Amino acid sequence: MRPFSLSHFKLNSYAMPYIDKDARQRLEEGGEPETAGELNYVISKIADRYLIAKGGLRYANINEVIGALECAKLEFYRRIAAPYEDTKIESAGDVYEVLE
Repeated sequence: MRPFSLSHFKLNSYAMPYIDKDARQRLEEGGEPETAGELNYVISKIADRYLIAKGGLRYANINEVIGALECAKLEFYRRIAAPYEDTKIESAGDVYEVLE
């Protein structure tokens, strides 16, 4: 097994996968995201619009966005990812011998 490495990440770079202007326009006009970067962009724009509607950058507003994102992530994992992984455990076997 290869050791985990962060060497492929560049220091001082942004983690946001920026998308080109054509993709932004398509998404702003209601198009569906086609890549992870586009999905990230759409979610980020929703958060941005929420912050603007709530009056801008305030700790409480930022905290609300982070809380909503975290709860959405947890619910997605609980409802989508975990059941999917359970089917894969059944078909391929479990990695955790301690659970046997």
